[in-house]
Amino acid sequence: MSVLLCLLVVLVAVVSGVVFLGRGLACVGRGGLARSLRGLAYVVAAGAAVMYAWGMLYVAGAALDAEDGGADSSPIRPCRTGVRERDYWIDDYHVWWVPVRFVCHRSDGTTYDREVPGYVNPALAGLTVTGAALAVSARSVSARSVDERARRP
Repeated sequence: MSVLLCLLVVLVAVVSGVVFLGRGLACVGRGGLARSLRGLAYVVAAGAAVMYAWGMLYVAGAALDAEDGGADSSPIRPCRTGVRERDYWIDDYHVWWVPVRFVCHRSDGTTYDREVPGYVNPALAGLTVTGAALAVSARSVSARSVDERARRP
């Protein structure tokens, strides 16, 4: 079940990225500063959506591999570390949506992350903060220009 849900999330993120990119490219360079900032915010949001989809593809692949039964399915393949004594303690895994993580669980209570590249979550956080800052700046510039027009006689 979690594999299908991961793939659905990937599809939604990719479609959102394409929509954001289209809206952003339609705004950038056309109109005033506020419209350009809003367009840049959409372009950065598209990057964040694609980065999220990229991370979730790794998670979906790991979940697919973990749920695949068979002779070599225990311990869970994506959670294997190569140390046989520790790998026999692996009993479960969890998918985290935010931040994007595939977490392996051992029966002694310890957990550790696997499969998602280390650059995905920092890049996702940076793009999200940048997009939000651009959107707030666009709104501020737009409100300032409305105030200036209202003061003119």
